[in-house]
This record gives sequence, C-alpha cells and structure tokens, in this order.
Amino acid sequence: MLSLDPQTTALILIDLQNGIATGERAPYTANDVVTKGKALAEQFRQAGAPVILVHVGWENAYSDMLKAPVDVAMPLPEGGLPESWFALVDGLQKPGDIVVHKRNWGAFYGTDLDLHLRRRGVTTVVLAGIATNFGVESTARDAWERNYAVIIVEDACTTASTELHQLAVKSIFPRISRVVSSAELKLA
Repeated sequence: MLSLDPQTTALILIDLQNGIATGERAPYTANDVVTKGKALAEQFRQAGAPVILVHVGWENAYSDMLKAPVDVAMPLPEGGLPESWFALVDGLQKPGDIVVHKRNWGAFYGTDLDLHLRRRGVTTVVLAGIATNFGVESTARDAWERNYAVIIVEDACTTASTELHQLAVKSIFPRISRVVSSAELKLA
C-alpha cells in the first residue's frame, strides 16, 4: 500500500472526455478507466486533495494545434470537431475540481497546470487517463522534469493496444515514476 499526504498530493486525470474515452482500448476498456478515474477523484476529494481534470481541444480551424511535420498525422475532420468531443465525460467534474485545457499531448506546456500545483504546495502528482503512451506519458515526463514525485495508476490508464500500454508501463514509467494499481493507493 502506498500512503500519500493529501496536503502535498494532487490527482491529474488525462483526457477523460467524450471524444477520447470511446472506441477500442486496451488493456482496459475506456469505461473501466473512466470508472476508476471517477473513484480516484472521489477518494482525493474526500481527503481534501486537489483533483485536476485535463482535456485537449483546439479551435474549429485547428489554428492553435501543433503543426510540425510528422510521418503519421492525426486524422481530423474538416471544419473542426463537435463541441461534445471536448467535453469531460458525464459525472466526472465536481465543484472544486480544477480544469486544465491543453492543446498538445502533455498537460504542462502552454497551460497553467504547474502554477496550480505549486500554489497549492503539491510535490506529488498521481496520473491516470487515456492514452497511456501519449497524454499520460507526456505529462509524466514533464512532471518528472519539473521535479514532482510521479505516481502512475496503471489500471486507470489505457491506450490503443496492450503492447503500447505495456511499453510505457514496463520501460518508461519505472524510470520516472512509481507504478501502482488503484487498490494500492491510499491518502493518509
């Protein structure tokens, strides 16, 4: 059991939004991850620890989206995505939660996330969400580089395939964080 101080710990849930928490996911379903995310959020709220809900979105013409040339671009419909795509999943956000809007994979660059954490005296961040190897991993790397203690809740993360999830969980996360299951996490 990993016991954390709620005075210095925050939960950051990545991209649990209508347009991302859908479709085929592995090794856990999107619904499983949303359910675990909601339970974690409630545990943190009850302990008085900050809950930060991060979602990604862009202007209709994608004018604020990264545009560097890549080999495999994200497929996007002309004219933008529907507003419902960006909305957090039903029942996730509660009064007092902090919502951070990002425009790239990681939740730190170009947002006020670091400011929210530092002003509250947070030194440990607990991460979960979709997708393990994109939004969660990018945010974990950025948090580690900012000297936060990082904890990944493995069974509250998922992505496009078990192989991609395991690559992050087995090869990347152990070098920048502690990896736990939701059952192993406790706020003291």
